[in-house]
Amino acid sequence: MPGSKSIRKGEKYMSENQGKLYLCATPIGNLEDITMRVLRVLQEVDLIAAEDTRNSIRLLNHFDIHTPLTSYHEYNKIEKAYVLIEEMKKGKDIALITDAGTPGISDPGEDLVRLCYENGVEVTSLPGACACVTALTLSGLSTRRFCFEAFLPSDKKEKQEVLEELKDETRTIVIYEAPHRLVRTLKELLETLGDRRMTVLRELTKKHETAFTTTLSEAVAYYEAEAPRGECVLVLEGRSRQQMKEESQAAWKEMDIEEHMQKYLDQGMDKKEAMKQVAKDRGVGKRDVYRELVDRDKA
Repeated sequence: MPGSKSIRKGEKYMSENQGKLYLCATPIGNLEDITMRVLRVLQEVDLIAAEDTRNSIRLLNHFDIHTPLTSYHEYNKIEKAYVLIEEMKKGKDIALITDAGTPGISDPGEDLVRLCYENGVEVTSLPGACACVTALTLSGLSTRRFCFEAFLPSDKKEKQEVLEELKDETRTIVIYEAPHRLVRTLKELLETLGDRRMTVLRELTKKHETAFTTTLSEAVAYYEAEAPRGECVLVLEGRSRQQMKEESQAAWKEMDIEEHMQKYLDQGMDKKEAMKQVAKDRGVGKRDVYRELVDRDKA
């Protein structure tokens, strides 16, 4: 735009007269969870892009917001993104909302954010409700470290690959699931990850919110008898580092100690280093390894 100033943001120059993308978190159930900042921005922007306009119009009507609405969803996410970006380059401010929760978390918003950065459009995020964090804090499991898988892949091969990756995950695991797939997913998790503690959370922030602390095997039995209702968040305990260490040591102890030593000697280690590594593998002292090898030689 003639006479407009430009400011440096990352790799792109952005005109001060350009609009901005606002990622606005909306309630995941309880309408009181919307923030005052989000309400103000939704009223002030030029356009609201929504995952499902039929769902979002009810939210906007509830708060008496009459900002124009347009659709932005999985099936038009790339083509529509460029349309929205052009509007922001012309100076329009646009708010992005999802059906529930924070845009960009397990929805097409992440593509719009990426394309905005690639095209020099500024983005800001207005924090608020998020099912992942809400479920994690309600689960009763460790919250210090966690991994978020959202919905598992629909492709059978890809899903199995993800489950195999999760088998030795030591962090708490958070997964989203629809009620009609819940039992199948629980069975697949049990088969691949083994039985472990978990919490099934439903209807978060709503009147009938539940946090069902259980195990994978118990959850399978329960939901086979009791049909699940509502979107679910599964929070699973990560594998114990101590258990993994003990299993590894047990596996090494099945190998003859001389064969174990020879494995490292064949890799070019000297005898002292090989003995040290064997002791570490087996969870014993270096003197114990030395004593057993000497006893073997005497025998």
